[in-house]
Amino acid sequence: MPVPDAPPTGAPASPTHPALPGPVRPSRLDPAIAARLRRGVDGLVAAVVRQHDTGEVLMVAWMDDEALHRTLTTGRATYWSRSRQEYWVKGATSGHHQYVRSVALDCDGDALLVSVDQVGPACHTGRRSCFSEELPVGTAGPGEPSVADGGAGAA
Repeated sequence: MPVPDAPPTGAPASPTHPALPGPVRPSRLDPAIAARLRRGVDGLVAAVVRQHDTGEVLMVAWMDDEALHRTLTTGRATYWSRSRQEYWVKGATSGHHQYVRSVALDCDGDALLVSVDQVGPACHTGRRSCFSEELPVGTAGPGEPSVADGGAGAA
């Protein structure tokens, strides 16, 4: 279920600062917070989402200024869907809500850490976390010993 767009009160992206574009869509985000964000060229910032009490990483999504504003003011995790080009509130259709406990901005301003109380699975696949596919670690390049072989970095 899409959330209605904000009234047109935000500032457009600044062509003089391509590394730090402004909001692509109108936003009601506090200008002091908006000034600290380092957005991609699409106006988005990565949002890493974790379970507040265990630290378990649940998912990664994208926020623009208005999605962050809605998240901070409603306590419900709101994201920007790159594929559908609309806002979505986690759980609005699935019932797998995310109740926001805190939001932190990283030191570079280009990522958010959203701590939530997750109800049900966070992943669209039905899994608790989107990070369930483990990849092998320890494969070295040609001529280099791997960690698995007792090479450099082995504990």
